Amino acid sequence: MEKYDVVVIGGGPGGYPAAIKAAQLGASVALIEKESLGGTCLNWGCIPTKTLIASSSLYESARSGAEMGLRAAGISFDYAAMAARKDEIVGKLRNGIGALLKANSVKVFNGTASFASRNRIAIASTEGTIEIQARNTIIASGSTSTVPGFIPASPRVFESRGFLGRTTMPESLIVLGGGVIGCEFACMAAQLGIKVTIIEMLEDILMILDADVRAELRAHMEGKLGVRILTGKPLDRISADNSSVSGTFADKKVQAAALLVSIGRKPVTKELGLDKVPLETNKGGYIPVDDYCRTKVATVFAIGDVSGGPQLAHAATSQGITAASNAVSGKLRKMETLVPACIFTAPEVGSIGMTEQQAKKKGISIIVGKFSFTNLGKALASGHAYGFVKWVIESGTDRLIGAQAIGAHATELISEAAVAIRGELTVAEIGNTIHCHPTLSESWMEAAHAAHGECVHAAPKKRAAKTQ
Repeated sequence: MEKYDVVVIGGGPGGYPAAIKAAQLGASVALIEKESLGGTCLNWGCIPTKTLIASSSLYESARSGAEMGLRAAGISFDYAAMAARKDEIVGKLRNGIGALLKANSVKVFNGTASFASRNRIAIASTEGTIEIQARNTIIASGSTSTVPGFIPASPRVFESRGFLGRTTMPESLIVLGGGVIGCEFACMAAQLGIKVTIIEMLEDILMILDADVRAELRAHMEGKLGVRILTGKPLDRISADNSSVSGTFADKKVQAAALLVSIGRKPVTKELGLDKVPLETNKGGYIPVDDYCRTKVATVFAIGDVSGGPQLAHAATSQGITAASNAVSGKLRKMETLVPACIFTAPEVGSIGMTEQQAKKKGISIIVGKFSFTNLGKALASGHAYGFVKWVIESGTDRLIGAQAIGAHATELISEAAVAIRGELTVAEIGNTIHCHPTLSESWMEAAHAAHGECVHAAPKKRAAKTQ
């Protein structure tokens, strides 16, 4: 039986970095992946969607070129070619991961992993089942789309992975769920001219964001992209036939050529044989871990979606590196808890730290510094004069505790805010930092000035008139 210092179950954005880090620290490492290296993120999530969004955004920009003095007559899109480009990019990145694992002497097994005991892992494949021995195990099995039983099985009904496998676009689309995945797909399709309806049973889309950010995004999606957004009630009586999918929202019929189900994801634990460790999942089906990515069993770690943390690839990567370091070095290091989030809607959204609503719920006294891209030279020049950035600031200390951005390149801009908050900077320190002009990033400096009414590029707030 082959023996390894570290065995990683799952080759996604948490698993393969964990394997490489452990190998860099001198451990003998095996990685077990039942499908494709890169996991959901690379193969059926982050990269495919962003590739398609890049194409749809370019198409939308070309159609809107007259606003910037450009005319492109008769422009059209070839979705099959877009899908082929997506597959090519995914294949290139997947091959790159394989090469990195090989270069770091990580042994890759293709098959389904399950615990035979605490330190023995069974690997089932088309060639049979083998067992390997693990001194430490890192579970990075990820998550999968949730599709409840009331959703009809039909060639016209998809979850995100199935939708990404299409080579044609439907003429119209219902998106069930107004979270990150649903809104990203809705914007991608709408930018191609597809008639899109989002149905969200909560009071608004993307409830993780502050109300002003949600309002800005919703106004853009409804106004510019023509997305129909229905919130506050569920989609009932869903049915599908050979030509369409339909349901009722507030007793009114909603119909489209296809339905995308994006109401959440659930952890993948069923095949792991956790009872052999033994380990139990919590009420949500996740594997509980401590601040060091450790489960209650000393030699078993869990990272990424399966551990119940933020369902973000970069969070999984960070946790994977932390778990590998703790498993091999013996010097415990806490996982990072300040995790930026990026949403590739149109316009983009970035978020880090506390929102206004979260701070108020915790009873933290705050001030907010906000700056609109309508007042920013680079935004106007580039044709993206919409959206804003905002700081959430602890009023007693002036320390930055949160930030959000909505607009062009918001997913890039949010990293500056992440560095500032992690570095425990004050709003004054950001305001005193010279930013290049003309750039979008100088909006952070302007917003810092605005927090204390010192912004020179925005009109001052009206002061209450003095009474005699």
